[in-house]
Amino acid sequence: MPARHRRTRPCPTHRAGPPRAAGLRRWLRGPVVTGLAVVATCVGVATAAASGGGTTDAAGSASLQSLASVVPAAPLTGSGSAAAAQVAGGSATGAPTGRTGGPGASAGSGPGDISAFLASRRDDAVSQVSRGDVRSGLQQQAEVQARQRIEALARLTDKAEERADELAAARWVLPISRYNLTATFGESSYLWSTVHTGLDFAASEGAPIVSVATGSVTSTKYDGAYGNTTVVTSDDGTEIWYCHLSSQTAQRGEVVAAGDPIGAVGSTGNVTGPHLHLEVRPRGGDPVDPLAEFVAHGIRP
Repeated sequence: MPARHRRTRPCPTHRAGPPRAAGLRRWLRGPVVTGLAVVATCVGVATAAASGGGTTDAAGSASLQSLASVVPAAPLTGSGSAAAAQVAGGSATGAPTGRTGGPGASAGSGPGDISAFLASRRDDAVSQVSRGDVRSGLQQQAEVQARQRIEALARLTDKAEERADELAAARWVLPISRYNLTATFGESSYLWSTVHTGLDFAASEGAPIVSVATGSVTSTKYDGAYGNTTVVTSDDGTEIWYCHLSSQTAQRGEVVAAGDPIGAVGSTGNVTGPHLHLEVRPRGGDPVDPLAEFVAHGIRP
C-alpha cells in the first residue's frame, strides 16, 4: 500500500521566516516608542530651560510624567536609563541641575553643595588669618625676648666693666723691677731694735720706685730711722710706707695709680746700703707681713 502522507512539524532548529506585517509592527513598537518618548522629553526639557529658569522645574516634571506614562520602567536600564534621568532631572538621585550650579558646576550640584563649598573656603581663609596672627604674635614675643636678653647682656657687661675697673684699681704691682729681697717680715737682728716690720728690696742707688697700689699720697717727710718716707693710702685705708728714699717725686695730696713713680732708691736713715724698706699697715694700724698682702693681690715678690 502506498504510504500515508503525514504532516510533520517543522524542525526546532529550522529558522522561521520573516514575521508578517502585523507582527513586525508589534515587534518594533516597543523600542521605537521608547526612543521617541526619550527624545521628546529631552526636547521639552531643553526648551523649558531656554525659555526661563522659573519654568524649568515645571516643564521637566511634566515631561517626566509623560515619559513615565509612555515608556515602561523595565526596558530603560543601564547607561541609557541613567542618561535619560540626568537629562530629565539632574543626577540619578533627582537633584536639579543647570539653574543654580552656574558655569563650571558639576552635574548634581545644588545650592547646598555651593554653600558647603563657600563655607569651606571661608573656613580656610579664617584659618589662614588665624595662623598669620599666631605667627605675628610669636614673632613679636621673640623680638621682646631678644630685646630683654640684649638689655640683660648690656647690664652684665656694665657690671663686668665696673668690676674690671675695681680690680684694676685694687691691683698691686712690684715697687722695683730689679731687686733682691734681703730681709723679710718678723726677722730678728741687731740691726733692728725689735723684729723686722717689712720687706727690704735691695737695689742700686737711684733706681726708680713706683706705687704698689692706687691711692693718695698722705705723707712725704724725713722720719728718723726710716729716712725719707712716702706714705700712700688706698681707698680702704691701707697705708703703704716707702722708706730710705733718695728722692721723693710724688707730692702730698697727689693721687697716684699702681705703677706711677713716687721716688728713687736711697740709703737715708738707719741703713747698711741702698734699699727700699716697704711696710703695709691696714687702716693705719700696726704693720703686717707685706709678702702675704702681695700674694693676696696676685703678686709674688
